[in-house]
Amino acid sequence: MTDAIAPARRGSYPLRKGNAVRPLIDGVPAFRRIAAAVAAARASIWATVAFVERDLLLPGAGGTLFDLLDGAVARGLDVRILFWREPELERLLPGASHFGGTEADRLWLMARDGRFLARWDHLPRYCHHQKTWLVDAGQPGEVAFVGGINLDHGSMVLPGHAPVGGGGDDLYANVHDLYLELRGPAATDVHHNFVQRWNEASERDRPDGGWPDCERAARLPFPAVVSPAAGRVPAQVARTVRAGCYRDATPAPDAPSFPIDAGEQSVLEQYLAAIDGAVHSVYLENQFLHSLDVLPRLEAALARGVVVTFVAPGVPMRDIRAARADPRAAPFFAQLEALGRHPNFTLAGLAASCGGGRYEDVYVHAKAALVDDRWVTIGSTNVAGRSFHADTELNVSFWDAGAARALRVTLLREHLDVDTDSLDDRAALAVFQEVARANRDRRRRGEPLQGLAVALDPARYGA
Repeated sequence: MTDAIAPARRGSYPLRKGNAVRPLIDGVPAFRRIAAAVAAARASIWATVAFVERDLLLPGAGGTLFDLLDGAVARGLDVRILFWREPELERLLPGASHFGGTEADRLWLMARDGRFLARWDHLPRYCHHQKTWLVDAGQPGEVAFVGGINLDHGSMVLPGHAPVGGGGDDLYANVHDLYLELRGPAATDVHHNFVQRWNEASERDRPDGGWPDCERAARLPFPAVVSPAAGRVPAQVARTVRAGCYRDATPAPDAPSFPIDAGEQSVLEQYLAAIDGAVHSVYLENQFLHSLDVLPRLEAALARGVVVTFVAPGVPMRDIRAARADPRAAPFFAQLEALGRHPNFTLAGLAASCGGGRYEDVYVHAKAALVDDRWVTIGSTNVAGRSFHADTELNVSFWDAGAARALRVTLLREHLDVDTDSLDDRAALAVFQEVARANRDRRRRGEPLQGLAVALDPARYGA
């Protein structure tokens, strides 16, 4: 039964009861809500950022990320932000943007008299990929936001994904993604995670590793008590942390001690437990499906009659396309093709009709999964080996039939232009398969789509 989906046992944070959760779908609604929480803050704003375009105007914020932070400082709040640093980003991901704390970045901050506190964090060959906001940590009114939405122009779109580029060549012009708003005891673990990262940020002792300087960007104390209940939802914070990344194993309140220096893969543990425990359905939205940990478990679920739907980018990033020519990736593509032989498996992308037989592919950057309309995870973690084992990631999983079903109904309404509220999860995913396959044929004929979902051929994905 679904109740058998166990929480992660080999991680820093326990399953905590008494939470309130609110999924936030797509960039404009998510950042309007985050900006509103920042505006209401009374004590502190702490955030972790991976990719960011510094000229991006955030919805509801009245300016950029940096305007939002400086405005909070002007109100007397403790404002801290952790930036990822990768000196070779342009070579590794051409066209991607982050705020790496270069000399030019620091001169720019100096010119605008930036007064928030910052640290930079580098992870050789990999990414500090977490995207979190924590408002009033440990104080009344505390709220956390955990997700995967990057601070870039293509991510700041409304649900429904009306065409924004007219079918152009920009892969990331129109991005689908999620955040989760979290209140209650599990927010304490988002707090603990931020403190651990802040205190042990890799660049903290470098002259250019903190802003405005290393001395003022001082260490933080770990949370001492669990935040009070804010609802009735059980939730667990799960992570990927590379071995040796952190040494301070001070546990979160009411959590067992965990040897963090050995690394943590509790997000993967959660995914495998959820897929293995699935009885009726598995629905995933993710930028990648490149994990030989996960794909065989999906095939086993399909073999026992579980309906599986995977929403991924219809046009994946170049690394996936390049992998088609790499013999080392052959087992992955063979496994994906095997999934496609099951009639209860659907692989689909999202696309918006532009008129005149033209379409704009919507880039699926989401990192979410739903099982049996009862269990959900949302966060920064891709279904990919590096995300499960090497990058720094953060997800929140929760067990709640009402919230899970509501999320499924909302997502499928966006993707299918169909209300599945009267259907159970299996029937809803049968409708998904039907609409996605019909849209595949409509697209071939140059006809308008119903909603966004378009079926893909697993045997040719990325070709």
